[in-house]
Amino acid sequence: MPHIRELNLELGRPSADEALRRLTADLEACRLMHTPAVKLIHGYGSSGRGGRIRTVCRKYLEQARQAGQIVRYIPGERFSIFDEETRQMLNAFPQLRRDPDLDRENRGVTFVFLRH
Repeated sequence: MPHIRELNLELGRPSADEALRRLTADLEACRLMHTPAVKLIHGYGSSGRGGRIRTVCRKYLEQARQAGQIVRYIPGERFSIFDEETRQMLNAFPQLRRDPDLDRENRGVTFVFLRH
């Protein structure tokens, strides 16, 4: 079963720019190690309205998806058995069914699926 890596971008309370540098480097490392999926923990901001780390990471992921660098990403708030893209990824990665954020609408995480 393919390994799903977890990457906590909140560790050490980095700036959004530093978190984005870590994300970029870690996704490249995952590609090189043929890791097919990554669970990003970026938080959702202390205001509850969407923090800078979450915002810059998701903007970067959308650009990476459009450029063909990643297959797709699923925001935690959509990570549900009722979401079609999530169901496709649950079929491809059955271990995701055991993830504690499934059906929790957690805006502080994002799932990323890489090209192999």
